[in-house]
Order: sequence, then structure tokens, then C-alpha cells
Amino acid sequence: MSLTRSIAKNTTIQIIGKVISTMLGLVAVGIMTRTLGVEKFGWYVTATGFLQFVGIFSDFGFTIITAKMLSEPEFDKTKLLNNLFTWRFITALFFQLLAPLVILFFPYPPEVKMAVAIMSLSFFAVSINNIFIGYCQSQLKMIIQTTGEVLGRIVLVLGLILVVAKNYPANGTPPHGGGGFLPAMGIITLASVVYTFYLWLKSPGVRFAIDRAISKAIFYKIWPTAATVIFNAFYLQGDRVILPLYVSQTDVGLYGAAYRVLDIITQSAGMIMGIMMPLVAFAWSRNLTEEFKKRYQTSLDLVALFLMPMMAGIMVLANPIMILIGGQEFIGSGRILQFLSLAILGIAFGNIFGYIALAIDRQKQALWIYISDAVLTTIAYFIFIPKYGIYGAAGAAIFSELYAGLMLMLLANHYAGFTPRFKSLGKIFLASAIMGAAVYKLQPMNIIISIILGIAVYTVCILLFKTISRQTLNEIV
Repeated sequence: MSLTRSIAKNTTIQIIGKVISTMLGLVAVGIMTRTLGVEKFGWYVTATGFLQFVGIFSDFGFTIITAKMLSEPEFDKTKLLNNLFTWRFITALFFQLLAPLVILFFPYPPEVKMAVAIMSLSFFAVSINNIFIGYCQSQLKMIIQTTGEVLGRIVLVLGLILVVAKNYPANGTPPHGGGGFLPAMGIITLASVVYTFYLWLKSPGVRFAIDRAISKAIFYKIWPTAATVIFNAFYLQGDRVILPLYVSQTDVGLYGAAYRVLDIITQSAGMIMGIMMPLVAFAWSRNLTEEFKKRYQTSLDLVALFLMPMMAGIMVLANPIMILIGGQEFIGSGRILQFLSLAILGIAFGNIFGYIALAIDRQKQALWIYISDAVLTTIAYFIFIPKYGIYGAAGAAIFSELYAGLMLMLLANHYAGFTPRFKSLGKIFLASAIMGAAVYKLQPMNIIISIILGIAVYTVCILLFKTISRQTLNEIV
């Protein structure tokens, strides 16, 4: 099988898996929002926001560096993977054990602190599976990762349904106090553990091992990425840590529901770059200039192909999306989601050009972008959240994503000596705009019919505009 066909196969597998996983993830969010209510969902957002903040520290750059190092010929892949796994295990264990102790000093509700203690195991499991995902990406065996992710989501949905059946009355009214909340947090933890355990079973030969020479090489390569990841914690998760200090848990719930939906929808960018990253790094490390340019261009086109129509669709359908997922109680989340959709362009560019900077070994230069973004965004959070609440947090979050995306684009293009063509992006933007206008014109309409119509219009436009070349189609098919 040719490399192009292998890429196409793995991309198709991941797209199918991601569609299923995304739908199950949205179902899970829907179950939680409708049964927990706005305030208790705010507890969940606060707990996960804190753990995600800690999780970024515990990641220490291992997630990103794994795929890159496994694509390089310098070390034996099995030994390298075992060393990466061992050090990832150690850092994750340290920080996730620390999280339940640190949160005791925060003025959060007691239910939130208990949720952090329960879900620390969940985030520990997620930290570990990132190593296995990196391995799957480097070997173009995404069927393993995709199956594990879908399996975890199935466990999550079924478990939440069981919690609802056991803890909520027939009329669907949420019980007072913390009833049902902590069991739901337990189910989230179980789903993550199942996902990780499956990946571990499907990764034969992975064991604990520390080789001095390999470990030295890992930490030499990882420290710029680790510093980058740590600063990323401030602008990626700072809003969900700072916000509960100034607004009610109800407002946190509204903001968190919108952000959770956005996170689930935009995961395709990371998925695509996870596939392309080893290929881009491989071409660069071997001075395959034309191959590098081709993979660079393909990465940009693929991410835009998926994320631009999402941005247009969310702008038009934000309110009905949130009503469908959370009910009328979460209609306020629709306005936040609509506002946050402006960050999608920054998320797309940040994923593409951040990975490119890593592939061409410019982590040290990229670090200064993340440092400046962290400083500016953290200042913005403390200025605008007290004044404007959840809209202040959303505005600062949008700024952080757009700033990082733009600066990383300038850096990547400069050091790569290549500026990708934006012709395809223009066609994708036009197709997305036509789709958005068509769906908007036909509102109000059933949300499911609106989404199907939007997909159909966008697909027709992409084909009419010949966004994907015939040569590329022939290589894939």
C-alpha cells in the first residue's frame, strides 16, 4: 500500500470514528446537562477545568514529542516507546496525586473538591493513553486508537444512563444536593480507564523501562515543548479555573456547556495533525523538500476543510444546538457558543502551525509566542472576567486562540522557508459561507434537518469549486 493510500485509509478510519465519538460525546453532554441542571453542571465544569489545568502540567510535552521522536530513526522504537511511557507514567502520577490536595486551598464547593478526587484517576488514565495514541499515529494504526475512543464513549453513555435511572425520579426532576453528581463523575472516570486499558492491551511489548541514553535524549528534546505546554495551560484552561472565583456556578455551567460542545466539535483539527505530524517531520528530517511542502499544504487544506464549515454552522445554529443538547435551561449557552465560534479559526491555525513548528525543530522560538500569549491572556482574564463575567472570559479566550494561531503561522512559514497556498482556503471559505447563508435563510427549521441540509450544500459547493484536485482523489482512491 502506498503512503498516500495508507494516509487516506487512516484518515477515513479516524473520520468515521471521530463522527461516532463526537455524536456519543454530545449525547453524554446532553445527558449530563439535562439531568444535572445548570448549577451541578457548573460543578463538573469547575472540577474538569481544574484537572485539565493540572493535566497540562503533567503532560510535560510527552503527547506532542512522542509522535515526533517515533518518526525519527535515531533510536530503537520499542525502547524509545518504553522510556516515553515510563516517564509519562511518573509525571502523570505525581501531578494527579497532587491535584486533590491543591484544590483544598481553592474556594470551590465541597462537591467540586470531591469530584476532583474521583476524577484524578480519569485524568491519569488519559495522560497515559496519550503515549499509546502517539505510537498509533507514528505507525499509521489509527484503528486501534479510534476503536478505544469509541469504546470509552459507549461506556460513558451507558454508564450515565444507568446513573440517571438510579438517581433521578421518573419525572426527570434533578434531586436536591449532590445526588447523582458524584456517581456521574465515577462513570466518567470508568470510561477513561476502559479506553486506556484497551490501548494498553493493543500495544504489546510496552513496559516500564529507563535507558539512560534514551532518557537523556528525551529530556533534551522535550524541554522546549514542556515549557510551551505549561504556558499553554494558562491561556487554554485559565478561564475555567479563574471564572468560578468571580461568577456563580450557574454561569460557570452555561459557559462550560458551550465550551465543552466547542471542544468536542473541534477535536478534528488535532486528529488530522496527529496523522500528518509524523509524515511532515519525516520529510523535514530527511531534507525531502517537495514532500515536506506537499504534506504541509495538505495539512492546512484538510484542517480548513473540516473546521471552516463548523464555524459557519455554529454561528447560525448555536442556539438550537444548545437547546437540543441541554434543553431550554441552557439557551444562554447558545449565545456563548456563537461568540466562541470565532475562536475556531485560531484553533485551526494553532494546531497546524504549532505542529509544523515542532516538526521543523523550532520549539524554542515557538515558546516565546506561548509565553507572551499566556501573560496577555491571563491579564485579560483578571481584567475582563470581574467586569463582564462569562462574556469577558469568552472574549479573552478568542483573543488567545487567534493570537497564537497568527503568530505561529508567521513563525512556521519563516523557518520552513515555505508559505502554503491559500487558494483552497478561499474556496473552502466561500463554500462555508454559502452553506451558512442557506441554513440561516431557512430558519426556523428542525436542527437535525438543518445540519443535514448544511452538509449537503457544503459538499455540493466543494465539488463544484473543485477544492480537492483530481490527482489527489486518484491517489487516495
